[in-house]
Amino acid sequence: MASRSTPPSSRAPGRPVGSVTRGTTNPNRLRRMDRWIAATHGAALRRAEAPVAVDLGYGAAPWTAVELLARLRDAAPRVRVVGIEIEPARVAGAKPYEREGLSFRHGGFEVPLDGGARPSLIRAANVLRQYDEEQVAEVWARLCGRLAPDGLLVEGTCDEIGRRHVWVALGPEGARTVTFATRLGSLESPSDLAERLPKALIHRNVPGEPVHAFLRDFDRAWAAAAPYAAYGARQRWIRTARALSGDWPLVDGPRRWRQGELTLPWEALRPVG
Repeated sequence: MASRSTPPSSRAPGRPVGSVTRGTTNPNRLRRMDRWIAATHGAALRRAEAPVAVDLGYGAAPWTAVELLARLRDAAPRVRVVGIEIEPARVAGAKPYEREGLSFRHGGFEVPLDGGARPSLIRAANVLRQYDEEQVAEVWARLCGRLAPDGLLVEGTCDEIGRRHVWVALGPEGARTVTFATRLGSLESPSDLAERLPKALIHRNVPGEPVHAFLRDFDRAWAAAAPYAAYGARQRWIRTARALSGDWPLVDGPRRWRQGELTLPWEALRPVG
């Protein structure tokens, strides 16, 4: 939601910060990200007095916001979801889907909420793909500055039907982790996820960069674990993760690996320079 030619900080006062995205969306597209959020951030949402989750840039149809409410309420029954879009026509089209706990409003990276409320969660999926890499840090800082003290920003990219997804999780202090998630039955090699790296990393998949080294090692460990494919793709993925953990500081374990996920500290993949 910020054009390549106009950085977010240059927008006129009072106008939503950003520009219109393509708006591509599909039901269940963000299920992997939502599942991870509920599992890792559900406790924080339950602790919050009046937790608000923002689906930022939900697109041409409101499916992802509707689904986010249902999935988060399994983990935190008091959570409310606000879908925010910079295109007024998309907000108008989403209004019929409003219900208890779900609303939609016009806005952008300023994240307008009633009373200046600070959200416990901001999910920004497939929003920064159209941005220049140099703009990402400013957008992250702006969004993290809107979070509640124990809030979480999840920003990443997935394919059109949600089989492959990579996201960065950030707190008010900045980037924390990077998660790779996939439908295991569709995976030929882990480096297939490279095309879904978030904007902060996608141009860094070149020799000399940590993310390139990680994906190289990921592919090697996957190839070495080929005999475990006889027991299913899940067992092969778990074996791959165990092998990777000897050289890379994975922060999750078999419980998340079984879901086709793998998470590292941001510092392990931080771009060079």
